[in-house]
Amino acid sequence: MKSNLLLWVVIVTSAALLSLAIQVSAPRSTTAQDDPPPTELVRLSEKGEVWFDKKRKAVVADGQVCLREGQLEMFACPKGTKEHESIVSLNCTAEEVHAGLLAAEAKPGTPVSFDPQYKAATGQIIDVYVLWKDEQGSKQQVRAQDWIKDVKKDQAMTFDWVFAGSGFWKEEETGKNLYKANVGDLVCVSNFPTATLDLPIQSSDANDQLMFVAFKDRIPPRGTKVRVVFIPRIEKDGKK
Repeated sequence: MKSNLLLWVVIVTSAALLSLAIQVSAPRSTTAQDDPPPTELVRLSEKGEVWFDKKRKAVVADGQVCLREGQLEMFACPKGTKEHESIVSLNCTAEEVHAGLLAAEAKPGTPVSFDPQYKAATGQIIDVYVLWKDEQGSKQQVRAQDWIKDVKKDQAMTFDWVFAGSGFWKEEETGKNLYKANVGDLVCVSNFPTATLDLPIQSSDANDQLMFVAFKDRIPPRGTKVRVVFIPRIEKDGKK
């Protein structure tokens, strides 16, 4: 799979892929109700467990709970990266989620910057939902914010994520352009210039200033399989 995001966008959105894509036979609906017909989901990766929901214009990614207690810098990271500070690890890359959001017509903005002064991340708001089955086998669904506790307010986080868009850096040895957020910064709760999704408020990554922790009582056991759904928010007037 190519790391160049522009190529990914062409591939993901082309009619050729929509007609030849790997179809998903059993994923649940993005509304955690009825299963969607397989033709509504297009697989975005040969290896990653990530799909584009054509009907709902959403990105669907599978993963697992990797942390239930402790300070957070991320809500979600790619598997094998920053599980020690993320609640969920996803079985795909951040770049694949980014490509899917572009296919869903989400508008990226700009990552956070700190020099010469703090400038918040911008971009279209992305609603993030988590679907799973509890120990009794019943389907559950929550907003991702419900699994994150705001330390100062002692309640679930209320801030929305924006599609900051991360960026690329060139590896000197190979000359390849690599997507920055693939190292872990997929859905952040501390500000990172490399974030795919970030909060549009100032949120430090310094240990003594971290604003968010895992909402332990609301999170199922570690290892629980989850499905995370990313939906670009469309405002009531139709603007994105």
